[in-house]
Amino acid sequence: MNINLIESQAVEFKQIWKDEYLKTICAFANSEGGVLYIGLNDAAVVLGIENIEELIEILPNKINNRLGLVVDIFQKNLENKNYLEIKVNKTYAPISHNGKFYIRSGSNTIELNGGNLTNFLLKKYGKTWDDVVEERFTLDEIDLKTIEKFKKLAKDRVPDIINEDNLEELLRKLNLYEGNYLKRAAILLFSKNPQQYYIQSHSKIGRFLSETDIQSSDIVEGNLINQVDMILDILRLKYLKAYISYEGVHRREKLEYPYEALREAVINALIHRDYTNTSNLQIRVYDDKLVLYNGATLNPEVPIEKFDKPHQSKPFNPTMASVFYKCGFIENWGKGTINIINECLEYGLPKPTFEYEWEAVRTTFYKRVDRKTINVGINVGVNVGVNVGVNEIYEYIKQNQPIRAKAISNYFPQITQRTIERYIKQLKDENKIEFRGIPKTGGYFAK
Repeated sequence: MNINLIESQAVEFKQIWKDEYLKTICAFANSEGGVLYIGLNDAAVVLGIENIEELIEILPNKINNRLGLVVDIFQKNLENKNYLEIKVNKTYAPISHNGKFYIRSGSNTIELNGGNLTNFLLKKYGKTWDDVVEERFTLDEIDLKTIEKFKKLAKDRVPDIINEDNLEELLRKLNLYEGNYLKRAAILLFSKNPQQYYIQSHSKIGRFLSETDIQSSDIVEGNLINQVDMILDILRLKYLKAYISYEGVHRREKLEYPYEALREAVINALIHRDYTNTSNLQIRVYDDKLVLYNGATLNPEVPIEKFDKPHQSKPFNPTMASVFYKCGFIENWGKGTINIINECLEYGLPKPTFEYEWEAVRTTFYKRVDRKTINVGINVGVNVGVNVGVNEIYEYIKQNQPIRAKAISNYFPQITQRTIERYIKQLKDENKIEFRGIPKTGGYFAK
């Protein structure tokens, strides 16, 4: 007979005791606590153990001596078969076994190393990587032009910041000091040369003809506040095509991807990067997609599967995220990925995807390649689909219903907004389409 449990983050079954299971107890303590059962198989069937009295005698001391933990051990019985229940509480100090640290990930016990170990230890002591001081860094290394730029950007959310002329006092207000030392966040946000301290903090942009064939590339260095604008300027001027249209005498230019979505993705990547990871932010531009690779350690409370759903904000670098919010780079906490998706859909593009592999988040933007276009140069696209008429608009609505007028206009950038509206009115008058729902959330349907 089995007990009514399954193996999970907080439950593990073992048939007999082995000292290697001290790793499991260590992992429970370093995670959220858990229960280790001895005398059960993987299906939770009670097999029983014969030397239960001996284990009850020796295990408390062994666990205490080897791990420094005091655990609760209970003798259980089911259908005359004895088994042990070892309850482990979460600890607030890190626990090691033979000099190594373990945590639970799902129903597995994993060893921490590298950046994951560093971040685990910082978290146990109530710190994040960006909140640690860097004793070598001084005020003289702060870029004053970036400070002035920040003050102008932040005047709406922190109105009194524009009048703060004392550099040290300003940085203290931003929580970038601890005692007499500046924090790592100050280096990445405002340093003249942050790569002197963290060489991996630069970004790369490249145009790829295939996964291995690169045509051109750029390296973006400097502090993160400046990197945001530099990355977007390089993408816009060198790597991305722009569709040109005219409304009367006014020239309209639209990038092949929505600018606001790209901006949100770049800012998210810079804020959530795991800067203990030796890789840098990479932006790869292909003929049919744009991919951002960003070294990151995901918070278990916000797995990659939740990126396309409303979720709470858990910034990996909260000190930096706070500064980015104050200067208007972040508009809504926890809605960055949702905004990216909505911007792309409104633009008439496929839904972007978010994946996590090899300790990196991969964000992929897709563009439609079925438009009849001719491209002039690497950064300017002139759409020649001038023959698109009301029938093409009707077919597009049929294939993408419900759809809003803005999304139709974004999909056909060569057609003016006024013409789109005229086509929609014609289709409504001909009783071919109808608008369903309320103005803010509804859309057009084909009849």
